[in-house]
Amino acid sequence: MKLVVGLGNPGRQYESTRHNVGFRVIDELARRWQLNVGRRQFQGTAELGRIRDQRVLLLKPGTYMNRSGGSVREAATFHKVEPADLLIVLDDMALPLGRIRIRGGGSAGGHHGLADVIRELGTDAVARLRIGIEQVSGERMVDHVLSPFNTEEEAVVGPAVGRAADAVECFLAEGLEAAMNRFNRTEEPSGE
Repeated sequence: MKLVVGLGNPGRQYESTRHNVGFRVIDELARRWQLNVGRRQFQGTAELGRIRDQRVLLLKPGTYMNRSGGSVREAATFHKVEPADLLIVLDDMALPLGRIRIRGGGSAGGHHGLADVIRELGTDAVARLRIGIEQVSGERMVDHVLSPFNTEEEAVVGPAVGRAADAVECFLAEGLEAAMNRFNRTEEPSGE
């Protein structure tokens, strides 16, 4: 069994913010595979189903971003999911807008939600799929991540959410290495 977690903040006021692109990927996967990530459990909302013939739990922690780890730990412990079978989907200011990057482990890179997951699980050997939200120079970090995308940015981010969902499907069906080889591209995303 695999566990795929999208990081974000709960509540309507955060739905369209940069920090919630992880939630958007979970929602896209749920739409594609006709799953309803609405069952309240593991301090969040979750749904158990099948994606590409793989049994998977989709999870959106209901805690605020910086406290996501407890939700992830509860779900992983309950379903006996090993770190190698876990994928965290999150935003990343260090990546250009719309770029996606998947890795098998490493530091949190300054992302407080991922840092809390690493702390709660006791390991940084957790796959993560980052979606670039790009830092705007001069803008405060908190203001940036909690702001919505403008129309031009959404034209880039919308397709990136779809590519990220494709990457999750590849991870589930073919493994981390295949997903890294296929989706870690160096070209700039476009708003096509």
